[in-house]
Amino acid sequence: MTTMLTRPQTPRTEADPATGALARLRGLLPGRSDTPGWIRLLAIAAVVLTAVTALVMAADARTTRHGIDVIGNHTAPTVTATEDLYFALADMDAQLANVLLAGNDSTLESVRKNALTVYEQRRVQADADLQQAMTIATNDDASRQIRELLDKFGQYEALAADTFQLGDLDRGAAGQPSARTLEAYRAATGMVPDLESRAQKLADTNSGVLSQAYQDSEHTTVAARVRIAVLGLLLLGVLAGLQVVLRVMLHRRVNPALAATTVLTLGVLTGGYLANTAAAHQLTVAKHDAFDSLLALRQARALSYDANADESRYLLDPAHAAAYQQSYFGKAQRLAGVQARGVDDYAGALDQAIGAHSGDLAQAISADSFLGEELRNITFAGERQAAEQSLLTYQAYQHDDHTLRGLAGSDLRAAIALDTGASNDHFAAYDKALVSTIDINQHAFDTAIAQGENELSGWSTWLPYGAAVVAAVLVLLGVRPRLAEYR
Repeated sequence: MTTMLTRPQTPRTEADPATGALARLRGLLPGRSDTPGWIRLLAIAAVVLTAVTALVMAADARTTRHGIDVIGNHTAPTVTATEDLYFALADMDAQLANVLLAGNDSTLESVRKNALTVYEQRRVQADADLQQAMTIATNDDASRQIRELLDKFGQYEALAADTFQLGDLDRGAAGQPSARTLEAYRAATGMVPDLESRAQKLADTNSGVLSQAYQDSEHTTVAARVRIAVLGLLLLGVLAGLQVVLRVMLHRRVNPALAATTVLTLGVLTGGYLANTAAAHQLTVAKHDAFDSLLALRQARALSYDANADESRYLLDPAHAAAYQQSYFGKAQRLAGVQARGVDDYAGALDQAIGAHSGDLAQAISADSFLGEELRNITFAGERQAAEQSLLTYQAYQHDDHTLRGLAGSDLRAAIALDTGASNDHFAAYDKALVSTIDINQHAFDTAIAQGENELSGWSTWLPYGAAVVAAVLVLLGVRPRLAEYR
């Protein structure tokens, strides 16, 4: 019997995929002694990275510029239009009440005429605001809200027209319209809270869109700077490697063309990074420093006119005076919050708070009130003086309101005269100071938006592309004579 000897078999193992991929990659690379191969490889890598960097920088610049444009020229104007609409609606109803407060009193005829004139101005203004908001609406939901507002606004105009007509027919005494005129007025003014709520909801929607657009643009600028840094380091590393190959393998000193390419690349990368940083800064100025103040101030102005209308409603409709008085107090606290129990001691509490913090009026009122927000976000030249003047003139207006309510029960005619006379003058002075503060922030916002776009104007088009072409040509000019030595 013969015994067969067999050779032990080595177990077969599958090749490691990572090892295989690495081997294939090594096969693509030139050999250690293949100097021309290394020069060609690094030169091609430099040209490709230059092109990629240029494309990425230009794309990021265009995206950032578009984001700034959306914020400055589309979303912000929509917010402004809707906040302005709230203000116009509030003043329309205030003027409607003032017409009825003047009644057929000949001594108040100028008040009546002025109220009619201002009412018509605000009506045209509200209509224009609605049309502007519709034109630059940012989404379908905003367009739907505006159409609903247009419909409700038309209903209010019709009811207001009925009130004017009945008032002309009945010609009641000052502050004492006929029962049917008062009923018509109640129907009209009853629509105002819904109109204002819709206008504010639309403004809040658009403000949210703006905040999201700002966050998106902010993220874009951060990501763009990261990409510039990463691509820049890779490109500079390749250029440095090419210089090293020429230095070590060919015993050459500095290659002038490659040195120029490196300097150009470094300059373009630095310039692009700084331009992006500057644009991001202007975006921050526009949103946080200017627009946040603008939003608070425009809301304050709209609410102030609504509170002013509550004064006239309070005098015109005694049956609902308590409700209008409470509404006025709530709005006063939202404008400038202080420790007050009710409308009767609000003016005194405001005086005490301002007196206790005369050196820093921002501390006199609550931070979550509109004027308090503005006083805590002072950034621009002249802004503090204008904001403080707004609070001080508001204080003077509150003195009139306190006096007016004291007169209302004993001398309605005197209360109406104060409401439509000195009180209106003080309110106008307050509004003027408020508008001045708004103008300062609006100018700063517009300037920041324009500067942000200008910072990136060249970087979104010709500058990175032109630099990439020049850099590619310089790389080829730098390596061509060296490669010719191997032919």
